[in-house]
Amino acid sequence: MKDVFFDHIVHGGDYNPEQWIRTPEIWDEDMRLMKLAHINSATVGIFSWAMIEPEEGVYNFEWLDTMLDKLHANGIDVILATPSGARPNWLAAKYPEVLRVDENGIRNDFGVRHNHCLTSPLYRKKVREINRVIALRYKDHPAVKMWHISNEYSGECHCELCQQAFVEWLKKEYNNDLDELNLQWWNHFWSHTVTDWSQIRSPKYRGEVCSSPLRLAWRRFVSDSHISFYENEIAPLRELTPEIPITTNFMNMYDGIDYQKFASHLDLISWDNYPAWDHGENALVAQNTAFVHDVFRSMKNGQPFFMMESTPSLVNWHDVNKLPASGMQQLSAIQAIAHGADSVQYFQWRKSRGSHEKYHGAVVDHCGHEHTRVFRDVTATGLAIEKLSAVVGGRTDSKAAIVYDWENDWAIKEFCGFNNKNRDYLKECRKWYAPLRKKGIAVDVIPMDADFSKYDLVIAPFLYMLKDGTDKRIEKYVADGGTFVATYLTGIVNKNDLCYLGGWPANDLKKVFGIWNEETDSLPQGMKNKATFNGKMYDVDFVCDLIHANTATVLGTYKSDFYADRPAVTVNDFGMGKAYYVAFRNDGELCSDFCDYIVGELGLKADAPEIEHGAQTEIRKRGNCIFVMNFADNETTVTLGKVYTTVLSNERIAGTVKLPVRGYLVLTD
Repeated sequence: MKDVFFDHIVHGGDYNPEQWIRTPEIWDEDMRLMKLAHINSATVGIFSWAMIEPEEGVYNFEWLDTMLDKLHANGIDVILATPSGARPNWLAAKYPEVLRVDENGIRNDFGVRHNHCLTSPLYRKKVREINRVIALRYKDHPAVKMWHISNEYSGECHCELCQQAFVEWLKKEYNNDLDELNLQWWNHFWSHTVTDWSQIRSPKYRGEVCSSPLRLAWRRFVSDSHISFYENEIAPLRELTPEIPITTNFMNMYDGIDYQKFASHLDLISWDNYPAWDHGENALVAQNTAFVHDVFRSMKNGQPFFMMESTPSLVNWHDVNKLPASGMQQLSAIQAIAHGADSVQYFQWRKSRGSHEKYHGAVVDHCGHEHTRVFRDVTATGLAIEKLSAVVGGRTDSKAAIVYDWENDWAIKEFCGFNNKNRDYLKECRKWYAPLRKKGIAVDVIPMDADFSKYDLVIAPFLYMLKDGTDKRIEKYVADGGTFVATYLTGIVNKNDLCYLGGWPANDLKKVFGIWNEETDSLPQGMKNKATFNGKMYDVDFVCDLIHANTATVLGTYKSDFYADRPAVTVNDFGMGKAYYVAFRNDGELCSDFCDYIVGELGLKADAPEIEHGAQTEIRKRGNCIFVMNFADNETTVTLGKVYTTVLSNERIAGTVKLPVRGYLVLTD
């Protein structure tokens, strides 16, 4: 299947016409308003199971037939959803096994959304049945352009069906070998040896909570269960509508599912983007949002993704739901497009009149008309992105990568030792990403089992856990001429959180980096050490690896405590490449200064080196377009070193250009 599915940027969002079934005149008004707002797509059918199948085996499609026909007649494409995210009340009442069981063994009552058992054969059967009925009815409808599967998969179940499924998953994982499981989980400790598969239970508050291998295995099982559930959902769609692309919407950096593994099962990635704009830290919010965009853009080798949800105004689930200023929604949309999005979609089109999301932002407010600030902003965004069709399908050429790996994040969260407070793997990866982004250098964000060979620079912060073969892949990458940067506590355990023997980092990585990590010190909050790098002094906090420089060259040393003058930053020539090791954490300027140094060493180029800009102005090149975005809280200027054409106004500009607050430019040569 192709990897670009539209010849224009999709502009639309979640539409719930079933909430207005008693006032069908609103449906006609929605058609008028959608065209007025330059909306070209609507996502329909999410959570509509009870409307489609009001009782078992009895279907009501009249409302959905009418709606799809109306949308098509008005030139609006449909992304049709499957309804499994919220099972109907009658189904839960008749078949209680479909409801989840919490870790205390108590089955949930009916309620909320993803409250279904992922392994229940009965629920899987019911999901296949409803999806087949929907696909049969609409497989040839000209409005339907994409499938949206369920909505924001999440959660877990501890019922007996899931316990049995977990055991079967473990049997496959360990080749039906209990001795191997006992070895990898180090079960002789605390007399935890397993002598029968039936003895294994999910980690629970009133059971086993201290076995990190068990907890890691459970995380992997739950993640794989979501993927398996998804594959069950899409089976009738693949059969009946093989040419219609399929996606499901990911939730930011949600750690309950390995999205990097899930990605290969989707035709395109989509995710829901809800930054907390205008809370006083827009530049930092923009930086962290850019990181997430690049995570999802990198999942399928740079394939464009969909921003399946965003808010046109506020949300209802932050502690304080601040209204973003006019223009912020448009700048946020432009940032998504700059990083690879081929869609700008909202939750929601029209505000729910009641229930949980009645105060969540929407394009159409409770007033029901277009004479609002938000509607004007959305319309302006629609007009702008209609002029950006040339960017659709455009890729980003990255020569640098940050390793962020879902399973490594799990392992870091599960182990007990060193510094158990303030341990934040995601923050550490964002910290190393930030200075490259500020320089305008394109960065991919990749798992540890991605292809390193296409990058000149790979930075892998806090790579505590190594999947099978990762050490050999790093070794080959550096030997073949790559530059690899690792930080403290790298290569400590295997995928089961079992420590490597023979010294750290694991196996031949000691030769690659030219070091041996003998000990690791942990610093209580408020306690600092000092270390140097390239002649400059830095604060040291959190952890300090006490390393020996075997063949490595020392670039910086610790300055106090009993390990004063020991190596703190090293570089090792290995094969045709270089391997750097930063043995401590610094929350100040080290990452920025180090990236300045390494970029200079490698001669890495920015996306648009001829554009001078401030630290809070983001530059991103996608395809033949250069996006210049001001996330500062004040007007700023950029200096264009050559003549460009503005895509939106078709003007020729050069020299110093003012960017207003929340202003942006889209340029071509």
